Amino acid sequence: MIIYQVYPRSFSDSNNDGIGDLAGIEQKLSYIKSLGVDAIWISPFFKSPMKDFGYDVSDYRAVDPIFGTMDDFKNLMKRAKALQLGVIVDMVISHTSEEHSWFKQSRAKQNGKSDWYLWADPKPDGSPPNNWVSVFGGTAWRWDAERRQYYFHSFFSSQPDLNMHNPDVQNAVLAEMDFWLDMGVSGFRFDACNHIFQDQLLRNNPPREDTSAALHPYGFQLHVYDQARPEMLPFLERIRKLLDAYGAFSLAEVGGHDALKLMGQYTHPGRLHSAYSFSMMGPDSSATHVRNVITTLEDSIRAPGAACYALSNHDKPRVATRWQNGRDRDETAKEMLALLLAMRGDICLYQGEELGLPQADVPFERLQDPFGITFWPKFKGRDGCRTPMPWTDAHHGGFTEAEPWLPVDPVHIDMNVERQEEQPDSVLKFAREVLALRKAHPELDKGSIQLIDAPEGVLAFSRKHEHREMICLFNMDVTPKKVTSMQFGEMVFGRHARIDNRSVMLEVSGFCFLQG
Repeated sequence: MIIYQVYPRSFSDSNNDGIGDLAGIEQKLSYIKSLGVDAIWISPFFKSPMKDFGYDVSDYRAVDPIFGTMDDFKNLMKRAKALQLGVIVDMVISHTSEEHSWFKQSRAKQNGKSDWYLWADPKPDGSPPNNWVSVFGGTAWRWDAERRQYYFHSFFSSQPDLNMHNPDVQNAVLAEMDFWLDMGVSGFRFDACNHIFQDQLLRNNPPREDTSAALHPYGFQLHVYDQARPEMLPFLERIRKLLDAYGAFSLAEVGGHDALKLMGQYTHPGRLHSAYSFSMMGPDSSATHVRNVITTLEDSIRAPGAACYALSNHDKPRVATRWQNGRDRDETAKEMLALLLAMRGDICLYQGEELGLPQADVPFERLQDPFGITFWPKFKGRDGCRTPMPWTDAHHGGFTEAEPWLPVDPVHIDMNVERQEEQPDSVLKFAREVLALRKAHPELDKGSIQLIDAPEGVLAFSRKHEHREMICLFNMDVTPKKVTSMQFGEMVFGRHARIDNRSVMLEVSGFCFLQG
């Protein structure tokens, strides 16, 4: 499945209040369909105080007014169905907002919800129960004066973690999913899957030996007790039974220090359909790194489970910048689109990736992400990949007529959809071409994958399905490469590549798909 991720705040603003909305997404569904994708994943649009921009849910069954109404969502669903586009909803079930009625009742020990969240007594000296720290910095425990206890939060302190060990909490969460499945959604993307369960004994995490890359104390620990707990596996089986009753799809976001192996556990038969990690969203763009990711995922995930590959999303710097390494920006973007769509499994394409958008430069005074504000300038936060989509040459790129919630980068306006539609060699035209190529070749869409030895700096693999084979070569380096000693037929697709006397010459940003 090829999934197009929509970050609703930044996609299309239909009412000119500076924030994207569901009606805006509906208006652009024909554009999304024209790319050749199968479904859209919409980041959270539930009712929320927006302290983490929708990933802090206060009501799973309500649309936040900034995104529109439930009728807007139903209209979007109707239009997507007419276009044969699936709609995948982003479920955030590791935590809620502190404004959710469940948390308010839990804090007050009302209606049997006292232990619906992870509460714990302080140590005798009043300090937190253990050494767990938050992903976003500082202790993961917040003192609550009303209960005279601490509650645990993996992320911001305004996002208390649910106690998923409680069967009633599991049932309640499944009921929230059932609500959306009854509405006809195609499935769910599950946020922060490795954070859904914690150790019931609240044991201290051990220290990490190498902390040189740590942004803050979270990187000083091995997170063996506050995430990736084995109790998650039977709960995933409960989720899968619910999904199977509707024929719905599931995609897990998996982080942590051993995410690739964890993806295999989460996609084991009877659990989730697919999973992705951040393994290809870091700074390492080497052929060796990508080979290692493919090898580990092929060893970890067994059919019918599938890996999902993504090179960009709403949390990480855009790949056109992150993996540019001094090369031409558009050519880098094209090569990475080809690489992404040559992978075995499901694919996530982030909005604007089809335009080759680079990471936006958001000045400090316009930052919205508390994560970036806290750790500026060492870490600039997530706003640079969340700026509005550029649709036209108009003010604010045609995203809105009002002042947008994040500024539109002038570089992005020059790369807008309308302009790229008119350019024969644009990244957008290329994206459609490579998406169509994948659909037209079963070996790329459904085939197995096998890595091939190649010169240093070249990523090479074969995709096979029945009696068809496609050999895929990518120059991941910054100098030209020559590939020899390989059996292949004619070139089906490629850029900056040529066949020369049974050798393949790959220029910088060069790649090609060859008949096996």
